[in-house]
Amino acid sequence: MIRRWPIRTWNVLCAFALLGLAAPLPAAVTLVPVLHDLAAPVFAGNAGDGSNRLFVVEQAGVIRVLQPGAASAATFLDLGPKILNGGERGLLGLAFHPDYAANRRFFVYYTRTPDGALVVAEYAASVNPDAADGAEKTLLVILHPTYANHNGGMLAFGQDRMLYIGVGDGGSGNDPPNNAQNLDVLLGKILRIDVDRADPAAGTPYAVPPDNPFVGRSGRDEIYAYGLRNPWRFSFDLVTGVQWVADVGQGMHEEVNMPIERGANYGWRVYEGFECTGNDPSACDPLRYRLPIFDYAHDGGRCSITGGYVYRGSQATLPGGTYVFGDFCSGEIFAWDGSTRRLLLATGQNIASFGEDEQGELYVVALGGTVSRMATALPCDYALTPVIATFPRDGGAASFAVSVAPGCTWTATSGAPWITLTGGATGNGDGIVTYAVAPHTGKAKKRSGTVAVAGSAVTITQTKDRPLVTRP
Repeated sequence: MIRRWPIRTWNVLCAFALLGLAAPLPAAVTLVPVLHDLAAPVFAGNAGDGSNRLFVVEQAGVIRVLQPGAASAATFLDLGPKILNGGERGLLGLAFHPDYAANRRFFVYYTRTPDGALVVAEYAASVNPDAADGAEKTLLVILHPTYANHNGGMLAFGQDRMLYIGVGDGGSGNDPPNNAQNLDVLLGKILRIDVDRADPAAGTPYAVPPDNPFVGRSGRDEIYAYGLRNPWRFSFDLVTGVQWVADVGQGMHEEVNMPIERGANYGWRVYEGFECTGNDPSACDPLRYRLPIFDYAHDGGRCSITGGYVYRGSQATLPGGTYVFGDFCSGEIFAWDGSTRRLLLATGQNIASFGEDEQGELYVVALGGTVSRMATALPCDYALTPVIATFPRDGGAASFAVSVAPGCTWTATSGAPWITLTGGATGNGDGIVTYAVAPHTGKAKKRSGTVAVAGSAVTITQTKDRPLVTRP
């Protein structure tokens, strides 16, 4: 089924969803390291239970828990034996029940061994709040029989307390079976289920909300929206409740869709971004689909969008309402203010996910093994001590101190060939630079040079005294 939506209705919906998106971005942001030496982390999030813990998902099947202020994370749950891991497969998603503080229930999304089927399952914390009970309750299994990629993997609860599930189209290029447009399969969709009720008549441990768009009509009841390629990461705005879905593109464009509307068709495999793919030329009518709110092309090393969050943090790291996202391939972090995409930071990392803590602050999850918190870059006022040094003609060695706030990086450079840096040529925060001054063998006069750090400099002078002449 293809549903037409009046342009006027679409404009009104977008205008509502964009309320609160604003504005001038801060001069700079930085990443503050939180965890390192993780094994392919793919997600980070919080339990919403007031503990301020951060939970990190590792692709091979381990969920780790980080206590506030701790330097390392403990194992919360190990699902390794259940997981088919590698490439785009693995333990991919985690969501905590809105009442987790009381009921200890949480949900995971993984590709199971040996067949790669997609599993949404329920677990619970044990009597020890930092360790989960290993008993699994399987909620939903989606067969994924043909290809290893495009598994989706995101789980999140909306403000309606329903669990939303992002499912990829089943893999390969151009969605050969046209799963994303087929309402009789769950691949290529956003699903919505009620995990607080079972449905004995349907034989499912969950219920379908009665206002899901295909209840009582042709199509799977669990489907909330369709026409998606690989909705790897999505999120809900903490203030407006609007859902933002970043859909990973194929060869041309990456896209962000919002708001996600009940029963809406987001175009894949007919459209990629705003472009008709040519897969189904007769279906290339933009009025039939919800086109993205924005897209971007595969240039500058960009190739795979990683969806993030609308910033609502307490530290004012960004203007409230700024949507933050990244690109896995280029390592760039971007901000969208409702009209403009701006580069926030080039990390050089493979950004697998973003995360959100209980204060609404954002985290960056790098597949290489780190989790970092986004923070406002501090003003970097560099002080050098001493700023003057004098040497005799034979030269010598000395050092000076660099004083600056943590997170402020610097590089020392010599401004003269006779001054050689011997240590501390780069640093982050406070540091010491050591250097050597060569003997002065030139003309009998004073010479001067500098060692510069971040626009400041130590001035180094050296003299060559004329030898005393004793007359007979």
